[in-house]
Amino acid sequence: MKISHIRNATMVIETKDKVILVDPMLGEKGTAGPTFTLFRYKPQRNPILDLPSNANQVIEKTTHCLITHLHPDHLDKDGEEFLRAKDIPVICSVKDEAELLKRGLNVTQVVKYWESSPFLGGTIEGIPAVHGYGFIAKPMGNVMGFYIQLPDEQSIYLSADTIYTDDVHKVLVEYQPQISVVASGRAQLDIFQPLLMKMEDIVKFVENSPNKVIANHLEAVNHCPITRKELSSELSKKGLLEKTYIPEDGQMMEF
Repeated sequence: MKISHIRNATMVIETKDKVILVDPMLGEKGTAGPTFTLFRYKPQRNPILDLPSNANQVIEKTTHCLITHLHPDHLDKDGEEFLRAKDIPVICSVKDEAELLKRGLNVTQVVKYWESSPFLGGTIEGIPAVHGYGFIAKPMGNVMGFYIQLPDEQSIYLSADTIYTDDVHKVLVEYQPQISVVASGRAQLDIFQPLLMKMEDIVKFVENSPNKVIANHLEAVNHCPITRKELSSELSKKGLLEKTYIPEDGQMMEF
């Protein structure tokens, strides 16, 4: 299995004969929408940087697309246009099906929470995700993580935009994924608590992951303050850096 980190939460999972695009935010710098904060962090239109130079070469091979939720930093207009133009089969939460069909996307499979279903010769299961601490999680809406097992490939847990919950813990400890992906930017709006794991919970996620971890959702949107350098330093202090990939945009990892 090869995994290419594109930008933010956008990644490409390549198996022997399938290429799965995850959460496509494909627009140029500043085209995905207005700033997410005005005063907590520097106001900037998102994404705050362009795609890496090799992005199109990787993304053009896409055969399927997984969408965890509908926020514009996970599915932007350029991402939608790409999926429509190529008529890419889309796999999503059962709760997002109607909206994605309305947008003209080719939804070929919906996934339910805690229910395993066939997927590309293997299985896929929807895992609950809670997009924020406290009150803010409710208005942030539905999010779904995915636990995927494909033939002759390592199992992978895409935890999606979530805080550390009992459900996240269950997957890490009971399912024992061989690759786990954690959104690590600690996104936060001008008010309310963070939308993603705080640093101590990212550390807990890595500690409880049985195998390799990929940290993403870093340095691409203006409301995510944690940097790669800060995360690397913290994980190094805890003796956890060796099991964690903190990829640069455009970096390919082989498993």
